[in-house]
Amino acid sequence: MSVDRHRKCTGRPAGTPQGPPSGPGEPPGLPTAQTPRDLAAASAEELAQFALRGDRDALGKLVERLQDDVFGIALRMLGNREDAEDAAQEILVRIVTRLSQFDFRSRLKTWAYRIAVNHVLDLRKSAAQRQRRRFEELGEEIEARISGGGPSEAERSLLVEEVKIACTLGMLQCLDQGQRAAFILGEIMELPGAEAAAILEITPALFRKRLQMARAAMTGFLKRHCGLVSDEAPCRCHRMVPLLPQAEQPRLASREISFAELRTQVRRVEQARSAMAVHRSSHPRPSVDFARRLMAALDVHFRQGDRA
Repeated sequence: MSVDRHRKCTGRPAGTPQGPPSGPGEPPGLPTAQTPRDLAAASAEELAQFALRGDRDALGKLVERLQDDVFGIALRMLGNREDAEDAAQEILVRIVTRLSQFDFRSRLKTWAYRIAVNHVLDLRKSAAQRQRRRFEELGEEIEARISGGGPSEAERSLLVEEVKIACTLGMLQCLDQGQRAAFILGEIMELPGAEAAAILEITPALFRKRLQMARAAMTGFLKRHCGLVSDEAPCRCHRMVPLLPQAEQPRLASREISFAELRTQVRRVEQARSAMAVHRSSHPRPSVDFARRLMAALDVHFRQGDRA
């Protein structure tokens, strides 16, 4: 749902700045803090405190601080940019409108990630979406499409990164939802097990089991098919570049890199951690600045409210 539609449906967003509260109007349990001169140095929790007191700049900085992680969760769970950008915008709206519900008993990012994960899981359920792929099908598809053209191993290109991002997203869609969420939080985002389990609202033991199963599946697939991990594997990112749809390149890549550089990065870690290295070396970018869009929409809303 767009920010504009959300605004029309809900009126003034609860939890967004409406001017500094005083006395009894102060949000219950809100710690005392002074706004620093440099908001970039403030923690997410401090930014939330300042935003709840009416500091617009702090709210914008908080959304900016969260937007890349929120988009990353949505993209890796949903598998494509368009759905992920729509979901990320809605998640950030929910975080802003529910900010007054944050009780400061946990890290703000833990609370925000729970909102993000729950939203994308609900999306997949409600759409009865995409039937889960199988690793065997993905491997067969990759091997059938390998090209002899493309950049050399040493040539730096945005398109090499684009191929790797697309491939890692495809791999994630081969995991069931529970394992995928565990892998994203525990392996790619490197959250502690207890925190990741709290976000997923499961026991730490169940989180560890899901993460172990996801790691095993990913590592096995990569050893068989991915040249970043194994010299015996047939696939090379640069050899898949000619197969990218021309209208879609580049869409998610944010840096130029060569296959040789990627391979070096991945192989710096021990073999058991190769799946983590392949996924964590991807840096997908959204096509929009969610923080700027959301703050502009809120500014318009407040101006309209002031004239009413």
